[in-house]
Amino acid sequence: MTNTNNTLDKNSLAQLCELTTVVADTGDLAAIAQFKPIDATTNPSLITAAASLPENKGLIEDAFAQAEQQGLSSEPLLNQTIDILTVKLGIEILKLIDGRVSTEVDPNFSYNTEATITRGLQIIELYEQAGIPKERVLIKIAATWEGIQAAKVLEQQGICCNLTLIFGLAQAAACADAKVTLISPFVGRILDWYKAFDKKDSYAIEQDPGVRSVKQIYNYYKQHGINTQVMGASFRSTEQVLALAGCDLLTIAPALLEQLKNSPQVVNAQLSTELAQQAEATAKLNLNQSEFDAMMNQDQMAFELLQSGVDGFIKARAQLSEQLRKSFGIGDLKS
Repeated sequence: MTNTNNTLDKNSLAQLCELTTVVADTGDLAAIAQFKPIDATTNPSLITAAASLPENKGLIEDAFAQAEQQGLSSEPLLNQTIDILTVKLGIEILKLIDGRVSTEVDPNFSYNTEATITRGLQIIELYEQAGIPKERVLIKIAATWEGIQAAKVLEQQGICCNLTLIFGLAQAAACADAKVTLISPFVGRILDWYKAFDKKDSYAIEQDPGVRSVKQIYNYYKQHGINTQVMGASFRSTEQVLALAGCDLLTIAPALLEQLKNSPQVVNAQLSTELAQQAEATAKLNLNQSEFDAMMNQDQMAFELLQSGVDGFIKARAQLSEQLRKSFGIGDLKS
């Protein structure tokens, strides 16, 4: 039990931080400064949201000017501006934290291994040109088969990767085989899917499908001595967050961080290496592409959510591209 007098003096967020590395799931610099997480994660949706904030206007203008110096025009100019802007926001985030920032590769390349490798290397180069060592950056890639193979190559080159949009054990096992640094299983999106599929308004936290999925993956990794870290993501409630206390990392949106900070609830570890060894054992998987595809095709939830997740990130990037096109008077991409 962690229910000591010392614990009772601490809010839920402070207690959680003693069990788990807490990561801020936002591109909002003010929120990151407020909560002072170890790490921070971004994605195309968060970058698009951050780009709409008035305080980031200067970063956008600097990113465009830097891209324009390369003699680019139209779509290549916009894409390079977005990549540079994403890195510039990452650099600003790194000024506020002691750990790492996750920076996502263009999601349009989620099914293109070679293009993902190239973009990942370019992102690291942009950071290094700004004096940021690669050790402070996680290249974020959607966990398609092609994305996982790209991460495998990048990891072999000493570039750490965060595989996102994880919805099941097939993806987690393939990421482990690729020796990626970190995976991000999406708790809330899994819950949302099952609520719609089962026509249920809610689940008891013990039966929450998203929580159960992360626990299964975490236990699988610990049972088989896998070094890849698990970072629960996409939370809908503080109850989901605390149900995964003890996970390697948890990336949490500012609104939920605020709720945890204001909560006196006692937090106990729900995940640990010791508890994993006591859980039901899952056989080790070594998947080739056809086996991976078969497992994904048999899991309707994982199959649908991976594709919709990629599509959502592509849409968010397209929205930012359109915003930049209008702001800088760049010709229609279709012309």
